[in-house]
Amino acid sequence: MNITDLMMPDDINFAGVNVIDVPDFLEFVLRFTLNTCVILILVRCLYYTATKRKDYLFTYVLISTLVFLLCFLLESVKLQIGFALGLFAIFGIIRYRTDAIPIKEMTYLFLTIGVSVINALTGTQTSLADLLFTNLAIVFITYGLEKRWLLKHESSKSIIYEKINLIKPEKREELLNDLRDRTGISGITRVEIGKIDFLKDICYLTIYYYVMAPETQLINGNSKNPDDDEDDD
Repeated sequence: MNITDLMMPDDINFAGVNVIDVPDFLEFVLRFTLNTCVILILVRCLYYTATKRKDYLFTYVLISTLVFLLCFLLESVKLQIGFALGLFAIFGIIRYRTDAIPIKEMTYLFLTIGVSVINALTGTQTSLADLLFTNLAIVFITYGLEKRWLLKHESSKSIIYEKINLIKPEKREELLNDLRDRTGISGITRVEIGKIDFLKDICYLTIYYYVMAPETQLINGNSKNPDDDEDDD
């Protein structure tokens, strides 16, 4: 036993309780730091700059942190691959009472869960270089898809529209022109007509348009119809 071992023992126990296991704790801190950095790059730098959705930013960071801590701290009970897949199943069926999670947000949800599971459950036989390469590959592919290879992507917004006389098929082009003029979005390519309220002379539209760069969302893309607030139990 050398002086270093005397100054910093591997284990510190108090009253029979393991206070800290230094090698395991350092591994935990290293993995947690790596996971947090990767998630912040994916969610804050890539997802948020493209969508400006603070609600999902909050959700992704917290879910990733909790999944990582859950997997890492329970690794001592010999978690099987079924547990990791079960996490995908549990969070994959999440549905808020208002709206179902859009496909892109769902993809980022799976991405944050997957990265956390990988960083938490990779065994000691996996080197740090392998783990680092895996995380960098995920970041690189996501960056390429989000920022480079798919610069032109279709976005959508839900709006309440009062000129229901323009929703007729023969006035489709007039409807598109009116929406482009009033919203300031020149790239509107198609419109889906939802609920129509003839008593109030309004209808609910979803407009689709192509954007080449992130934009400030003047209209919440996840906005819901006022009449959807009623209890659906």
